[in-house]
Amino acid sequence: MSLKDKLKGAAIILGGGAVCFTGINIANGNEKFYHDFVMPAFRWVDPERAHVLAVKAAAWGLVPRSKYKDSSILHCKAMGLEFTNPIGMAAGFDKHAEAMNGLLKMGFGFVEVGSVTPEPQEGNPKPRVFRLTEDKAIINRYGFNSVGHDLAYQRLKERQEQAAHLPENQRGIIGVNLGKNKTSPSAVQDYVNGVKKLGCLGDYLVINVSSPNTHGLRAMQGRQQLAELVDQVVAMRDLLPCTPKPPVLVKIAPDLTQADKEDIAAVVMAKKGAVEGIIVTNTTITRPDSLVGKHKGETGGLSGAPLKNMSTAAVRDMYRLTNGKVTIVGVGGVSSGLDAYEKIRAGASLVQLYTAFAYEGPPLPSKINRELEELLRKDGFKSVSDAVGADNR
Repeated sequence: MSLKDKLKGAAIILGGGAVCFTGINIANGNEKFYHDFVMPAFRWVDPERAHVLAVKAAAWGLVPRSKYKDSSILHCKAMGLEFTNPIGMAAGFDKHAEAMNGLLKMGFGFVEVGSVTPEPQEGNPKPRVFRLTEDKAIINRYGFNSVGHDLAYQRLKERQEQAAHLPENQRGIIGVNLGKNKTSPSAVQDYVNGVKKLGCLGDYLVINVSSPNTHGLRAMQGRQQLAELVDQVVAMRDLLPCTPKPPVLVKIAPDLTQADKEDIAAVVMAKKGAVEGIIVTNTTITRPDSLVGKHKGETGGLSGAPLKNMSTAAVRDMYRLTNGKVTIVGVGGVSSGLDAYEKIRAGASLVQLYTAFAYEGPPLPSKINRELEELLRKDGFKSVSDAVGADNR
């Protein structure tokens, strides 16, 4: 039996394919099935192996299709792009651009792949992913493990060609998150090369300067370094032979001082029109005193529920510092419609998640969208865009 067949069999046993094969679709009643049976089965597996299995299940279509129909109240426009709903899969899950169609099938409004580095690299030594189940959190120190630009290009190109045959409202939005190689002599050139190679294959591009697992990367969030990086990235973006040109976003860390945030906002506002969005935030290197999981002392980036309030506060700060003029994507600790709604009211036009998906599985995006729709209607909003930044007004 081939490795692919073994992985496929494991994915089926662990729930991804079994749900599809038994005809069970995502609906309100099946959230309990996933919560009580499927996802606990995944937690018997090493977390990185479970991650690989989940990606393969999505890549091979062995996932149930969402039965929730996106309400018009959730439709939104940001950065010139039309989103059927504002809930996306954050970068870090589909690192190698394999599972885009499967994730959209489950109800995500958009999917961000990567981070993708120019040359293939293994990342940090294993083990490098740790569950903090009691805290609904994960610590990872993957270190930009990536298949590299060439293979990512092939997969993104194939997906783009497939999507071209679908109605426009069914194509989904794909973002490409760019990173740098660990031993690269020029980080800026790595990002520029990423734009050149992959820029025409993503609906938007993300410059990830906030991972805590690549030495020196977060220093690029400084005012001078970020301004130089943005100038060169945007110059290459403007030379791309595709129309429209993909919007560029910067992904920032939660562990920033007020001065750091002001510097980032100053660069983005100075480059307004060139940089169209900020993703707020990546994982944190801090460790709240509330953590109880046995792996809480591991190094790496902490994500999930403990990050929620920190990231929402950062969303609010960046919204104010940019006067609500720049698209903000809120990330960190989102596991419910209320969590997403809080980030939207704080200033996020779009919301991403990842860690909660690792705990709750395929029903999660539809559950969040359904709950978000109810909250918007309850508060009298006609569209999700009307609620953006409501707490700051």
